[in-house]
Amino acid sequence: MNLASQSGEAGAGQLLFANFNQDITSLAVGSKSGYKFFSLSSVDKLEQIYECKMGPHCVAQAGVEFPASSSPPTLASQSAGITADTEDVCIVERLFSSSLVAIVSLKAPRKLKVCHFKKGTEICNYSYSNTILAVKLNRQRLIVCLEESLYIHNIRDMKVLHTIRETPPNPAGLCALSINNDNCYLAYPGSATIGEVQVFDTINLRAANMIPAHDSPLAALAFDASGTKLATASEKGTVIRVFSIPEGQKLFEFRRGVKRCVSICSLAFSMDGMFLSASSNTETVHIFKLETVKEKPPEEPTTWTGYFGKVLMASTSYLPSQVTEMFNQGRAFATVRLPFCGHKNICSLATIQKIPRLLVGASDGYLYMYNLDPQEGGECALMKQHRLDGSLETANEILDSASHDCPLVTQTYGAATAKGTYVPSSPTRLAYTDDLGAVGGACLEDEASALRLDEDSEHPPMILRTD
Repeated sequence: MNLASQSGEAGAGQLLFANFNQDITSLAVGSKSGYKFFSLSSVDKLEQIYECKMGPHCVAQAGVEFPASSSPPTLASQSAGITADTEDVCIVERLFSSSLVAIVSLKAPRKLKVCHFKKGTEICNYSYSNTILAVKLNRQRLIVCLEESLYIHNIRDMKVLHTIRETPPNPAGLCALSINNDNCYLAYPGSATIGEVQVFDTINLRAANMIPAHDSPLAALAFDASGTKLATASEKGTVIRVFSIPEGQKLFEFRRGVKRCVSICSLAFSMDGMFLSASSNTETVHIFKLETVKEKPPEEPTTWTGYFGKVLMASTSYLPSQVTEMFNQGRAFATVRLPFCGHKNICSLATIQKIPRLLVGASDGYLYMYNLDPQEGGECALMKQHRLDGSLETANEILDSASHDCPLVTQTYGAATAKGTYVPSSPTRLAYTDDLGAVGGACLEDEASALRLDEDSEHPPMILRTD
């Protein structure tokens, strides 16, 4: 997510971008000085995997910097491509846990660079007719989103397979790509005035469906890991809906609130598809549980309150449709009280050290980690917060940070966390012609054979063409 302000100024610590990879095992951070990757395997420590900086100390692996003068000659010469245009990194997307990374810089906002960061090599680059607003990756496709067009690349050789032109104006670069090979769908706004979602099959390269999701323009989209569910939110921000894909049938409808309209910053499913989180420009993150309540056979009430409830439910058929909908909308299963409001942020649900966590990266320069009780829900406990620049700070500095607008929440997590024995349900198994308007640069790899992203049969291989 772009963490810069509307004026283009970076967030705290010169941050420009932060995003989680597809399986929530690492965090990518772009800044005015380069980009970094952090591992999300631990709550107590945010371990740096890789750093790329501008300047003479530009090659870094496993958090260790190698001066250009002392690095191996082959690595230094190959890494010249990867470090160019890595200042002011406004987009950096990693493909799962592989070495493949897509980079866009404010210095060259129309140019996409695809790199192998462990080898320090640039694989290829493409230039587009307008500013790149978003890049999405899975093991089949790479999507480049411009304001009024979308480019679909084959990730194995970076060939442009299809271009979706003349899309409705999409200045935020809103789009979502499923990470599943069998349901490889792309979702993007179908209108700039109402909340229509266009669903596109990126394997067969054809439109799959149009979903009339909301009355107001779209603000957020997210697929679940199986690619069979799509969550949507509008600019109004009060209702979140979940649809089946590709059919477009409404499965769930959740109400985030009724008191005020908010700007939804992000939506994210848990990997097992059981939970959906929604963050906004307020201090509250809502977590919804996707479960269908089995209807019980009606029982005759035996108390006055029972009779009153029966009459109340029966009366909903005579109420306006908007009021009736509110009775049927689900409420949050759990909530998080952030120590700030008004900051851009991105949320995600992950299982770290066998416990479900909610992660929130924000433009205030912090990554917040909360525990989620999967049985009881309720208010989630803040377990740790880390600086997104990777620096360390003491507990007093965390609690006394002047950038926080609200007090930290007290810890209320139950026995499941204390024992550390919770094992989540098994996540979905992930199977992992022409230029069409995108101008590809010369391939910088001089290996004629297929390039694998890592020596350990990392998937997928990049087939490079040197003709």
